[in-house]
Amino acid sequence: MLTVKEIQDYAQIRTKARAYLCYLIGRNIADYTKEPMSIEQLKAKINNLKQALPTSEVIYAIDSKGIQVIDNISNNPKLEGFGKGDDRSNRAYYYRTKKEHRCVLTDPYPSLITNELVVTSAFPIYDENDNLLVIICVDIALKDILKIVHPTSIDSTFGTISKYVYALFSIALFMIAGLLFAKGIVYVWHFSMHFVDMEINKVFKATILLTLSLAIVDLVKAIFEEEVLGKDRHKHEHDESHQTMVRFLGSIIIALSIEALMLVFKFALTDPNKLLFAVYLLGGIGVLIATLSIYLKVNQQND
Repeated sequence: MLTVKEIQDYAQIRTKARAYLCYLIGRNIADYTKEPMSIEQLKAKINNLKQALPTSEVIYAIDSKGIQVIDNISNNPKLEGFGKGDDRSNRAYYYRTKKEHRCVLTDPYPSLITNELVVTSAFPIYDENDNLLVIICVDIALKDILKIVHPTSIDSTFGTISKYVYALFSIALFMIAGLLFAKGIVYVWHFSMHFVDMEINKVFKATILLTLSLAIVDLVKAIFEEEVLGKDRHKHEHDESHQTMVRFLGSIIIALSIEALMLVFKFALTDPNKLLFAVYLLGGIGVLIATLSIYLKVNQQND
């Protein structure tokens, strides 16, 4: 699930990531076309690039036919010092770079060596006659590019801690919902066994308990999916992001309305002087309904 969140985050920052990587590559290999450069000089330039981008997984160069012209340059000993002569003409970044005639950044794909999701930035270099000389390729792990361009990634230290905190709150709230549900079921079971002696007061209480339990479960579901599992909301799902709050507030309004109705009956029979308190509660419910209506109206206008 975290991988899905990372891919969604990457889709949002892809333009910034491409600009950042292409800028770094261009700055460190900028003078390649000014004069003929040997393989050793190219390696020196790529080493400079590696220093500028220490989080890169591997850097290498391929020629105009897609053949790797130097061994991998990497801070990882497992990836360093091999690959020269490999045919990479079937890679997406190769033909995309040649077709678009500019620096490109690929979609995430599994690395053949580490099996982790990586992206490749491919930077083409042309001579004065617009002939393709070499393509500089930089592989970088998806999680690393997110940390560079999107520092608030879920992989941050605070993000990791907050996931555990939200998970604990979700468990606690779910337990509370379970207790409310159990108490409500006890009332329902009692009613079914003693139907003749059923008290309206307890019926209202059971309804309130079950309604609040449902509202809390909805809230726990939203918190757990978004904050713990990292489920993201896309723009076309904008309405869904408000459904949890609407359901929660709706459940609270229903519970309070039932409570107010119960107080009206109770005070009407036992102490009519206290009916004013039920009126106050009904007024508060009216304010909640008006506030919820304004909330829905504002969100509709923003959509």
